[in-house]
Amino acid sequence: MDVVVVESPAKAKTINKYLGKNYKVLASFGHVRDLPAKDGSVRPDEDFAMSWAVDTASSKRLADIAKAVKDADGLILATDPDREGEAISWHVLEVLKQKRALKDKPVSRVVFNAITKSSVLEAMANPRQIDAPLVDAYLARRALDYLVGFTLSPVLWRKLPGARSAGRVQSVALRLVCDRELEIERFIREEYWQIAAILGTPRKENFEARLTAFDRRKLQKLDIANKAQAEDIKAMLEGATFKALSVEAKPTRRNPGPPFTTSTLQQAASSRLGFSATRTMQVAQRLYEGMDIGGETTGLITYMRTDGVQMAPEAISAARDAIAKEFGPKYLPEKPRQYTTKAKNAQEAHEAIRPTDFMRTPASVRQYLDADQARLYEVVWKRAIASQMQPAEIERTTVEIEAVNGARTAELRAVGSVVRFDGFIAAYTDQKDEDAEDEEDRRLPEIRAGEQLDREAINATQHTTEPPPRYSEASLIKKLEELGIGRPSTYTAILKTLEDRDYVTLDKRKLLPQAKGRLLSAFLESFFERYVEYDFTASLEEKLDEISDGKLAWKDVLRDFWKDFSGAVADIKELRVTDVLDALNEELAPLVFPAREDGSNPRICPKCGTGNLSLKLGKFGAFVGCSNYPECSFTRQLGDAANPNAENGNGEDGTKVLGKDPYTAEEITLRSGRFGPYIQRGDGKEAKRSSLPKGWTVDSIDHEKALALLSLPRDVGKHPESGKMISAGLGRYGPFVLHDGTYANLDNVEDVFSIGLNRAVSVIAEKQLKGPGGRNGGTPAALKELGEHPAGGGKIVVRDGKYGPYVNFGKVNATLPKGKDPQSVTIEDAVALIAEKEAKGGNGGRKPFRKAAAPAKTPAAKKPAAQKVAAKKVVNKKG
Repeated sequence: MDVVVVESPAKAKTINKYLGKNYKVLASFGHVRDLPAKDGSVRPDEDFAMSWAVDTASSKRLADIAKAVKDADGLILATDPDREGEAISWHVLEVLKQKRALKDKPVSRVVFNAITKSSVLEAMANPRQIDAPLVDAYLARRALDYLVGFTLSPVLWRKLPGARSAGRVQSVALRLVCDRELEIERFIREEYWQIAAILGTPRKENFEARLTAFDRRKLQKLDIANKAQAEDIKAMLEGATFKALSVEAKPTRRNPGPPFTTSTLQQAASSRLGFSATRTMQVAQRLYEGMDIGGETTGLITYMRTDGVQMAPEAISAARDAIAKEFGPKYLPEKPRQYTTKAKNAQEAHEAIRPTDFMRTPASVRQYLDADQARLYEVVWKRAIASQMQPAEIERTTVEIEAVNGARTAELRAVGSVVRFDGFIAAYTDQKDEDAEDEEDRRLPEIRAGEQLDREAINATQHTTEPPPRYSEASLIKKLEELGIGRPSTYTAILKTLEDRDYVTLDKRKLLPQAKGRLLSAFLESFFERYVEYDFTASLEEKLDEISDGKLAWKDVLRDFWKDFSGAVADIKELRVTDVLDALNEELAPLVFPAREDGSNPRICPKCGTGNLSLKLGKFGAFVGCSNYPECSFTRQLGDAANPNAENGNGEDGTKVLGKDPYTAEEITLRSGRFGPYIQRGDGKEAKRSSLPKGWTVDSIDHEKALALLSLPRDVGKHPESGKMISAGLGRYGPFVLHDGTYANLDNVEDVFSIGLNRAVSVIAEKQLKGPGGRNGGTPAALKELGEHPAGGGKIVVRDGKYGPYVNFGKVNATLPKGKDPQSVTIEDAVALIAEKEAKGGNGGRKPFRKAAAPAKTPAAKKPAAQKVAAKKVVNKKG
């Protein structure tokens, strides 16, 4: 018997079915070792020696693998077919050598690009050894990322409190987002006008033509700059006669694009399906690892981390057969289409993303998939099938028109397209092509050269130039790929790091840089410019690719990098914090000193009138303060777009007086602090404060709303059964009602002030029914059923608990990571979380972790009181 090691338990179960009883397939659950998050894990002075650590969960899995190998005939490493997969195989092998589990047993490496029986058996028949250059490339990348992070972070802590290194490649991605925001802030809109005529043919058919020249001068986009010019031209055209000078029809051919790579799949899934990059890869992973199709588990798509655009010859042949069957012979080109990868060195060396069987049409598998899986599979199938189809044949017609009014002339142009043969468009059209067809490729009526045209209407429309759009996840990935930065296996991790560290946020699917992200990016650009340069990062990526290709020695690359980088860090350590702040004041001027409506100097303190505003650093990060501190106490949150200059009205210090408390006679004011706008009653340490709830703007706050906020938490009434008080308030998780330790969320902030006793009792009862309600409990609501645990023992379910969603398996409850969408959890994610919880002793009382079973002592049992305190702190926190 041979032991086969793969990455995921789902894949292990499927592959074991393919291979039979002579093999035992075990899962590593991804990486089994990593560099410890502490200084000294990579040691440049010892020729870049690296120390690896195994976490508790991985240690148990490795022990199981080692035990199985000792009783086996050989070891087959079958992790994913890319650089990360090669590294996982290497790590597993190194640990087994240390455990002396191998002895003289044969070890081989196999790779397959699809989880199908034929692909797996073919791979098993063609084993190889671990690819040393690929492992070297992984080691170099991991060492570089570690050295940048752990060398930069101490500098950031000293010079920029509250900041953390975003990472080597992530910092460059952050720079792209921040540079785009700076472009938007500095963009000056320009007015321009467009003139269009609605004209009619002698056959009474209308069409639109746009002005291209006036008084024998070609017009550019911004040439008609104001209303007066537009009205003059419009008046001339309204009195003109129109004649078609020429009508030219040109046939054109539009060829299909190649099958998907990782980045193009993420872009298409974003524009077509609204998926984030993370969601796209989660769904693609399930399609790759295998689905139960009519009693047989098989992978539906090939490996989804790739920058290759080519398909295997047998796949091309299968695609051509499917085209002939599904679309007809006329859609099949005479010869197969061949695509070449644009990347200089496509180190993720395998096929494009395609269906494993083209005869599995989207319609035929839809019943076996959930909605997201079906939609993504359809996009992959259509794009791959379209790549081998005939080009679309389009006739593009251009009509040149002359307008004459006395001595004045104008030229107009009408353009239209007609699809004569749809070709690949019958299967798939890019989203941008579809949009273009809606806006421009309209069909023209019959127009003949030399004939007179009737004027139906002349339209003059005002426009302004628009700043460049913010990046979406998909467009940022596309830009990174164009620059040669990052690789298929890293795109999602890059985005996740930036979002997890709150350097950027997603707003309507656009990446919006946060103040702390812009601060970090400006610091790196000012003092580590070379290391966030696009060309430098791209050239380093190319060197890593050359290592994987066996052309460079990985430690040579590290030595060259470390020599210059360590010197740059040493120089920065000598900088004074004031020098850093001066540089950031200039770099981030639009953010730190936004323009004032009255045109006054935005750097002069609005409170004292003599001090200069500047960035200041506190233990919670950066804020804007006055140079006359402590005489002047003016402060403002960095990037407070709603109130950039803290000039809300009456007070000379930027505060706005809203009135007085009717009971205490204390003054109630609206203020702006480093954490945002807030309400305050009274002065000094005893003053009561309340931050504005989410969705409330500074402009909407009046005396009545301020009193309502300061009254929280408020008593709703006594519960009719327990006799205990029900209160309503605002907490860190939003509006809530509280009764005897049970928190129940409310739909909106307004409910906190208006909810009555009957509804409050009902809301609390519903909460207790669906989830653990304090001591009264109940079965938490099931959000998603994932199926049986691969190792047996029962079903795995995602539930909605009192403190957030979690994975449940028997008596084991494992909380989902922060920000994880419960609906995106796969069974592999769940199994890994459960294994990690069991390794820490959270297995609900089963051996060997019996001591962890007492529910009365778990954090969950103690949390209501802590949450109550936290809620009060949020309501009363200082601005």
